[in-house]
Parts: sequence; C-alpha cells; structure tokens
Amino acid sequence: MAKGYWITLYRSVSDPTALTAYAKLAGAAIAANGGRFLARGEAVKAYEQGIIQRTTVTEFDSVEQAIAAHDSPAYREALKVLGNACERDVRIVGGVG
Repeated sequence: MAKGYWITLYRSVSDPTALTAYAKLAGAAIAANGGRFLARGEAVKAYEQGIIQRTTVTEFDSVEQAIAAHDSPAYREALKVLGNACERDVRIVGGVG
C-alpha cells in the first residue's frame, strides 16, 4: 500500500496568532491519526511561481489515513480556530510504489 502525503502551501498569513493556535490543535489531530511531519516551516528557496512562505509535508501510512485525518472531528476543530487567518493550498497525494 502506497503512503499518503498531505502537503500544505501557505500563500499568505494574515493572523499569525490564529495560525499558532491552529498549529497546536492540528498537530495533535494529525499525530493522533498516524501523521508524521517530514517538513514544516518557511521555504528556504522558491523557484518558478513559488513563494517563500510556510510549507508542511506530512506522511501517513496510506492515502486513506491522510484523508481520515483531514476529515476527523479533531482536525475540523483546528480549522475552526484557523478561520480566515491564511490562504493555503492543501493537497493529499499518494506516494510512489
């Protein structure tokens, strides 16, 4: 079974305080669903149309597990705290193999 990866690219952050509160709740919800952060923080370098902004890459044992984490009640609570504090691109993709 291929691993699942949850990739989030932040285009802009208008409320860093809300983002911090969200990150605390979201991190716990993701870990409770088997997620492991592989990378998170501001991009070191951006190419093409990329922007230097916060990015996270989270690994799960499967795509289904990544989707379940995103759809979980605990993560939904984190999203309520986040509100409109940022503009993001969130994707779940399957691993190779």
